[in-house]
Amino acid sequence: MKAFRSMVLVSSDPLSIERGANEVYQKLQQEIKSYDLQDEISLTMVGDVGRHDSSPMVIVYPEAVVYGPVKAEDVHTIVEEHLYKGRIASSFQAPTRELTGRIAWLSARKGTLPAEQRIVLERAGLIDPDSIDDYIIHDGYQALVTTLTTLKPNDVYETLEKAGLRGRGGAGFPTGSKWKFVAKAPGDKKYVICNADESEPGTFKDRLILEGDPHAIIEAMAIAAYAVGADEGYIYIRGEYELAQKRLVHAIGQAYEMGFLGENLMGSGFNFELHVHSGAGAYICGEETALIESIEGKRGEPRARPPYPTTHGLWGKPSLVNNVETLANVPPILRHGPDWYRSFGTPSSPGTKVYTILGNVNVTGLIEVPMGITLREVIAIYAKGMKNDAAFKLAQTGGSSGSVIPASMQDTPMDFDSFSKAGVALGSGALLICAEDTCVIDLARVLLNFFRKESCGKCNPCRIGTQRIYEILTNISEGTGKMQDLNDLMSLSDNLYQLSNCGLGQTAGAPVRDILNYFRAEVEAHIRLKVCPTGICPMSGKKI
Repeated sequence: MKAFRSMVLVSSDPLSIERGANEVYQKLQQEIKSYDLQDEISLTMVGDVGRHDSSPMVIVYPEAVVYGPVKAEDVHTIVEEHLYKGRIASSFQAPTRELTGRIAWLSARKGTLPAEQRIVLERAGLIDPDSIDDYIIHDGYQALVTTLTTLKPNDVYETLEKAGLRGRGGAGFPTGSKWKFVAKAPGDKKYVICNADESEPGTFKDRLILEGDPHAIIEAMAIAAYAVGADEGYIYIRGEYELAQKRLVHAIGQAYEMGFLGENLMGSGFNFELHVHSGAGAYICGEETALIESIEGKRGEPRARPPYPTTHGLWGKPSLVNNVETLANVPPILRHGPDWYRSFGTPSSPGTKVYTILGNVNVTGLIEVPMGITLREVIAIYAKGMKNDAAFKLAQTGGSSGSVIPASMQDTPMDFDSFSKAGVALGSGALLICAEDTCVIDLARVLLNFFRKESCGKCNPCRIGTQRIYEILTNISEGTGKMQDLNDLMSLSDNLYQLSNCGLGQTAGAPVRDILNYFRAEVEAHIRLKVCPTGICPMSGKKI
């Protein structure tokens, strides 16, 4: 690999491209050439780096300085000052605008990007996602080669069991055990499936992995196929993820050319074919059996279980279904070993977790932190505190179907078992942070409006229950609620959990149950006093 004096990265997530990242990249090429620096400067476009309020961004290493948002007219000064004269362009007048104060946010978030210990996102934002050479240089496909040349299939899933990897899609099921179930299931044909249908509102961790490091998922799926005895796989990706899909298709083509996909990989006799399947945007297809139905060309509706996909999955064959983040953990574990992986996180939930931070905080974006971190630490350290120094009121974890966490629980370790013991769920990894001016009734209404529209309608408890809960919440917000409504809400929520056919209906009532458990006084104020304490609901324009 050629050594360069500096490495310049240009963010190329969809928002950056929309705001002119391609023009910035082209201008950088021109300016670097005009100063005769093309042999000293490495220039490449990278995926999403987890920060969107400053897009498009230009990141310069080894100084780790981030300029953004950058326009094409800013590039001349950045190249002249930083790359040619060797000084950080921190206080100067650009041709049209002042750049002061719009750079070096990386140092302000020390410990989050990219100096933090990353496992899943170790390459995202640091390599060219369209270059298989970049991936290989950064230890890419090393785990696959080692697996095919030195390990037996059972060695692979036993290593994952020892590492304690648990599914990152929300349920936290032991990954090694699931792989073992599929490996031992009888059948002459098996499949591996990557669930990339990231449909939880506010969650974009899987998109960042796919856009920034697509070969990591390809490598992990090939390893999974070898371990369970599959010879074919599908990446089921959300239809709206156009850039991620484009990069996956390109990466798969490169992998075939280099011999990491196809027939007789590494001379092992192992064959593996990989396909990309684009979904139609249905939230319900994030549920694994609905996803399988969709791949088969049917309407995306959940199947009754049992039997489970591990024995009767795609086209009735044993199938392994894993989330993007779960798969991204596999190659690092096989490279470094289970003891290394267990050095992060907690004993019952080893490793790291990728979170998207949203809401009333000073810094939003994406972080990867050890399992077991607390919500208080996330807000104080990574989100840089509440916006306008407002008081923290609640957080919703795991997207729309996640739990509502009150301020009294912000010191609970964020791992699967600790949250389960506290009666809440960790979920997929979205953290919606809400300040004191958030109305819990308004929040619940928004969530149930989403669920009633996304319900597939296959089972009565979900189809009718989500609609009825939404109607009751609407009445309460408009000042026509009754105290009996609270009992009805709890009963409907419990029925959803007990009787719904899939996870959508089972968890749709979770936010309502949590709000009634932790914020009942605020809910009763809407009914007894006919006033919204935050002044959000239509019944009231004032606070009390």
